[in-house]
Amino acid sequence: MPILKVENLKKYYGKGEQTVKALDDVSLSVEKGEFLAIVGTSGSGKSTLLHMLGGLDRATEGKVYVDEHDIYKMSDEKLTIFRRRSVGFVFQSYNLVPILNVQENIVLPIELDGGKIDKEYLDTVIRTLGLQEKVHNLPSNLSGGQQQRVAIARALATKPSIILADEPTGNLDNKTSQEVLILLKQMSEKFNQTIVMITHNESIAQSADRIIRIEDGKIVSGNALASEVPPL
Repeated sequence: MPILKVENLKKYYGKGEQTVKALDDVSLSVEKGEFLAIVGTSGSGKSTLLHMLGGLDRATEGKVYVDEHDIYKMSDEKLTIFRRRSVGFVFQSYNLVPILNVQENIVLPIELDGGKIDKEYLDTVIRTLGLQEKVHNLPSNLSGGQQQRVAIARALATKPSIILADEPTGNLDNKTSQEVLILLKQMSEKFNQTIVMITHNESIAQSADRIIRIEDGKIVSGNALASEVPPL
């Protein structure tokens, strides 16, 4: 059973001849523990798709199931809670809270939800990401690569159903980009964590288990359905 399933997803802006089809009948599925890359140029619809998958925006038509939950049937309030608990986000710009230290940034989603912190699990995540010496540092005292590691740790903190990574290496140099990609792959394998990453960079996408390509709001290559991917 896929952890993420998308059925006939459409996102249109405008009406009549002025209609812009940001997403045009997209269907795909992702298995638990899979690392999927969605590749596309600027304006291809990949960022719109990521926003739809995470419930940050609502579709014109179609369905998105996360861990068998139809997210568009939820009220805005319930969707916000579900997103906080079940979807981890890693953004290009890190989105760390500047007045909070590393430890506080990582546990913030749990505390906002009133949840219980699994200290042993978080210690493992922090050690795996090489942040154990930085937990008391503010983001301003970290390199870009270290800040992105904190963002990954924060995304993992709630043990989400999926992590959505939006150009996670876009602000990093080549060496640091490769380090972050290795860590994402490691996280996927170590914690059986499902990751969907969007990127415009073909070489970055090669780190994933599977690649699909999107152009003009449509999937144009790659296996969109996990069940169609041949075994390695």
